[in-house]
Amino acid sequence: MTQKFRMEKDLLGERKVPLGALYGVHTVRSIENFPLSRRPVNPALIHAFGAVKLACARTNHELGWWDEPKAHAIEQACGEMMEGALDGHILVDALQGGAGTSTNMNVNEVLANRALRILGREPGDYAAISPLEDINLHQSTNDTYPTALKVAAIQLLRELEREVVSLLEEFQEKEKSFAHIVKIGRTQLQDAVLVTLGREMSAYAEAFGRDRWRIYKCEERLRVMNLGGTAVGTGLAAPRQYIFRVMEHLRSITGLGLARAENLIEATQNTDVFVEVSGILKACASNLLKVSSDLRLLSSGPDAGIGEIRLPPRQAGSSIMPGKVNPVIPEAVSQAAMVVMAHDQSISFACSLGNLELNAFMPLVADALLGSLDLLANACSILRKNCIAGLEADELRCRQYVESSTATVTALVDAIGYQAAQKVADEALAQGKSVRELVVEGGLLTAELFDDLVSAESVTRLGSPLMKDRKKI
Repeated sequence: MTQKFRMEKDLLGERKVPLGALYGVHTVRSIENFPLSRRPVNPALIHAFGAVKLACARTNHELGWWDEPKAHAIEQACGEMMEGALDGHILVDALQGGAGTSTNMNVNEVLANRALRILGREPGDYAAISPLEDINLHQSTNDTYPTALKVAAIQLLRELEREVVSLLEEFQEKEKSFAHIVKIGRTQLQDAVLVTLGREMSAYAEAFGRDRWRIYKCEERLRVMNLGGTAVGTGLAAPRQYIFRVMEHLRSITGLGLARAENLIEATQNTDVFVEVSGILKACASNLLKVSSDLRLLSSGPDAGIGEIRLPPRQAGSSIMPGKVNPVIPEAVSQAAMVVMAHDQSISFACSLGNLELNAFMPLVADALLGSLDLLANACSILRKNCIAGLEADELRCRQYVESSTATVTALVDAIGYQAAQKVADEALAQGKSVRELVVEGGLLTAELFDDLVSAESVTRLGSPLMKDRKKI
């Protein structure tokens, strides 16, 4: 069957567009020009664009630029884009030249043609509804694209915050259930002193608690928009009434506490807020990578490694080694964290390379920032659901290490003194006996007192109440 086309014209000439397509000539040129990443624009950015265009449309409608049927059709199309119904028609590559103009024009064309369909007209009938003269009325890529990016980022930040909170709460649950399990604490991968597995879990929860607070505060950095500033922040070609009203509509549509920048030129020119937010995301990635690395270490073996915890088995680990199960969830989360760190570097470069009144590299900033938010939210979710929720402790292994490791003698120093503790450590190494055996057989401590000194309560209390009583023991 022969495909039918319509002809559309732009500054550079004519191009064929599939007859029923909702996109137009500008999208066709972008597809030809930028076969770069082969990845689509992040859906969150498309949905946010729908919200931005709806705010602009409502403002223009209020100011009397369109009749009711035309305004209704445009607003309905914008609402559909907000809801994700038009995602499949945004075909431009995630990475593109032009500061995001290709994305803005793809959005404009799709909204115009969808509105035409709502009115019972055919796509391409731009005399009735134009991508430029109607959908882009009183706008520029330079104010709509950064505004859409900030809206999308705030919405994804809220989703990420929810996932981080759920993850830290899961670690808090493990803190409670593992509170009684004494184990060897390690510094520089060497046996150090006694801690509890619960306290280790509490440290992870605390780290993600900081992440949650930092992520929450990010919204404050992003809520100031340059919408209404048009090309460079002067509001060129936009009525004053439009500039003052459009942000009110965007606030109402999104339910977010957005504000118009006092200095629209500055807000159009500089993009350092994205660097700041990306740094916060990198901190979260750093915690995810550290915790995932710890989980892999603590579960290593399980027979010839540390093996103090057991991760939920998720898939067969080898095509050649029967019975092998790998820590695939922490491994996957680690990779997501590393990508976020790489994205942070990309964002820093892109934001630094803006020139004069505009940053041309906003598509990279958008792709990297929104990609990082997606990755972190997904990473927190799978770590919680597929790993931490089913995490188990090997209490017997932990107890064996406590009784046999020379690290245990540090817990005895206040009771028997440093020199005696050192002697016990040396004898344990030389004789292959456990610390518990040696101190009890040597009459240094009773079995009951030894157990008390290495109990969960003793090893987690702040300081030692035994110091003043050492001579009485």
